[in-house]
Amino acid sequence: MANMNNYLENKLIDLLFRTTAYSAPASVYIALSTGALTDASTGASMSEVTGGAYARQTVQCALATWFSTDAQTTAVSAGTGGTTSNVAAITFPVATADWGTVTGVVITDSATTGTGNALFWGTLTSNKVVSNGDTFSFAAGSLSIQIDN
Repeated sequence: MANMNNYLENKLIDLLFRTTAYSAPASVYIALSTGALTDASTGASMSEVTGGAYARQTVQCALATWFSTDAQTTAVSAGTGGTTSNVAAITFPVATADWGTVTGVVITDSATTGTGNALFWGTLTSNKVVSNGDTFSFAAGSLSIQIDN
């Protein structure tokens, strides 16, 4: 996903060029969407999955949980593609009711469904219908975030 939300774009501009502090979250939270997403989407405005044991999944922001831009887990980034991805699988709870058709993913700064700031967002390569009893998961390395456009 290469879509950075307006919120994060503004924070980075202010941090880099306007000397306004921004505290990056210690963890990010992976949310699933069933509707269209835009740069203006927020944790409250996106069509997020609800019910049926759904919960945003927490991923700590650390060298060991996100690959560096040159696919390392113990060193700072030195690659040229501006891309990172998850080191381990990100697995949501087993659905205890139908979640509907998941069409996108959002990385937020809040663990609570329906709240927080969206940081990055993207559409899935293929929509996924999640029914009662299904488990939705991103395999290791499959949730990719690219900043270099």
